[in-house]
Amino acid sequence: MRLTSLDAFRGFTIAGMILVNMASLAEPDVYPQLLHANWNGCTFADLVFPFFLFIVGVAIAFSFAKYDQTKSKQAQVTEDKQGEHETFRLSIPTPPYGKIFRRALILFALGLFLNGFWNKGPWTFNLENLRYMGVLQRISLSYLFASLAALTLPRQGQWILAGVLLVGYWLAMMYVPVPGFGAGILDVNNPGANLAAFIDRSIIPSAHLHASFKNLGDPEGLFSTIPAIVSTMFGYFAGQWILSQPLKTRTSVGLVLVGVGCLIVGFAWGWIFPINKKLWTSSYVVFTTGWALVFLATFYELIEVRLIKKWGKPFEVMGMNAIAIFVASVLLIKVMAKTIIGAGKEAPNAYTVIYKDYFASWAGGVNGSFLFAFVTLLLWLGVAWIMYRQRWFLKI
Repeated sequence: MRLTSLDAFRGFTIAGMILVNMASLAEPDVYPQLLHANWNGCTFADLVFPFFLFIVGVAIAFSFAKYDQTKSKQAQVTEDKQGEHETFRLSIPTPPYGKIFRRALILFALGLFLNGFWNKGPWTFNLENLRYMGVLQRISLSYLFASLAALTLPRQGQWILAGVLLVGYWLAMMYVPVPGFGAGILDVNNPGANLAAFIDRSIIPSAHLHASFKNLGDPEGLFSTIPAIVSTMFGYFAGQWILSQPLKTRTSVGLVLVGVGCLIVGFAWGWIFPINKKLWTSSYVVFTTGWALVFLATFYELIEVRLIKKWGKPFEVMGMNAIAIFVASVLLIKVMAKTIIGAGKEAPNAYTVIYKDYFASWAGGVNGSFLFAFVTLLLWLGVAWIMYRQRWFLKI
């Protein structure tokens, strides 16, 4: 079963990623909602990444439905008659562990490939300070562990695991002391003082960590990927629930009600464990899951229940080649950042020239950065549409 509304929600999320990635290059001339919160807090830009992880989880539920040993619709039933007695045997397909590991490995490798071409500097693949973690790497690990949990644990065990990971991360971050700093220091001016950063730099050499953490940690680091796995698991739970519900408005209402509950719990939790994307705090997981449920319910109600589909077609088209469009869009940004126009140390790159000369010059800085990002989004929509018409769907 394929959920068209999920494809559209995925495409909406990719569109948001493109807008945020392009517009943010013009910082500070950017609409605040298209910039990530400097530390605590949550903007539209901070919703995009957890939305994608949530969508990955929903997709896992639909992809793995045939491996559900209790409700598999595709299980083969063999009937043996012995006198008055009948016995039934369920033949469940073998879980695709090899495919899961292969997909996770490809995603991780793509992330390393993108990180190798840093935004600044010559056209070389820099191994000396290659950042090991990143967006695709986090998607890779979250997909891998959420998939394994879905296939190996019973339903109750999955929920217990998600709760343990969220609460355990919270308690560890707040109460486990960091050598030289102490416990519970979540300070924007000292990003290396928290436990996640300490664990990251204890495992990964500093040259391969992110500069925004002063090479003392990473916003997509190893330890903070633990709660990110739960973002994916929550999507999986939502997908399982949708599969068990009728195609009616009450299903959409149920998603909204749970979403609002998550928003309230996440916001309240944020008072003692701040909502923070760079640390992927537990409150951030619950809060962004709330928004993801509300958005998914909206797409589901309009497209699946009310059959109002035309408005979502552009998003659906982008969503069916999401990873390809994302990777290509990031590569384009790197090409523009590395292409220097003119000579001398102060020569601008291609992005700056296009942004200032063709957009900011008449629309102003903030409007110009948004319009440049929007035009770029239309470009990628055109590419996605061509791929869709040609039936070119790049799967990993």
